[in-house]
Amino acid sequence: MRVLITGATGLVGSEIVKLCLKKEIIVHFLTTNKSKLEEKENYKGFYWNPALGEIDVNCLYKVDTIIHLAGASIAKRWTTSYKKTILASRTQSAALLFRTLKTEIHQVKQFISASAIGIYPDSLTNYYDESSTASNHTFLAKVVQAWEASADAFKTLNINVAKVRIGLVLAKNGGALQQMVKPAKFGLAAPFGYGKQWQSWIHITDLARCFLHVLKYNLSGVFNAVAPNPVTNKELIKTIAKTLEMPCFLPGIPKIIMRLALGEMHILLFESQRVSAKTMENKGFNFKYNCLKPALNDLLESV
Repeated sequence: MRVLITGATGLVGSEIVKLCLKKEIIVHFLTTNKSKLEEKENYKGFYWNPALGEIDVNCLYKVDTIIHLAGASIAKRWTTSYKKTILASRTQSAALLFRTLKTEIHQVKQFISASAIGIYPDSLTNYYDESSTASNHTFLAKVVQAWEASADAFKTLNINVAKVRIGLVLAKNGGALQQMVKPAKFGLAAPFGYGKQWQSWIHITDLARCFLHVLKYNLSGVFNAVAPNPVTNKELIKTIAKTLEMPCFLPGIPKIIMRLALGEMHILLFESQRVSAKTMENKGFNFKYNCLKPALNDLLESV
């Protein structure tokens, strides 16, 4: 099997690449940075520039599946211009892949796109699964809706489409967890606001395994990539502090302070989405990290 991965050098992409190579799946990857182009056993890079509509079509050689992860980070201040970058980086890149597949000879049968649980409305009481039609009206939700629409276009090319809605990714070498660990290491851990907001999290190992499960069984449709046991923000912060054997301060950090510090992006810390993992489990996926404490023990053991 041969896959083409966009965003392969990012936090999630690098974990998926590692798992693919372990399973002897040949990986082609696209990068906008020519200095990152490399070729080694079962791993080869190709240049593209979605903003300019440029792509090395050789990237499609014998590729069966595309895993589309590319997109500008949402963990930067959402200025008017950067919000355009966040949206364009996801939709332009998918559109370029679509145009390329439409005009080039290829054997791609499956398109797996990253997505996000931010599409679900903010709620302390609802429990969302993939069938939910309730809509969120935040900037991030609008990005996810456009992102998924750009993936659905590939169905017109008789390609199976899967959309993987990713929750809060817990990882050792980057991402949100490392930002939470910094104050905790100095005994300054505190929840955001009252800490009642739900955090639907996933260990990065399980996230990569989710993508490979969708790939292996050629699944199509929408899949929530979250662990089966979401926690409140207060529980998350307290468990991080306990794992590090440090105190946790209550009450939490007021919302107004984070709004002043981060602007519109502060909603990432305060929105509540309790999301179900049942669809992935019903498709035969078994999580290695079902509960938060073992996940944090694994990720923070050497911190």
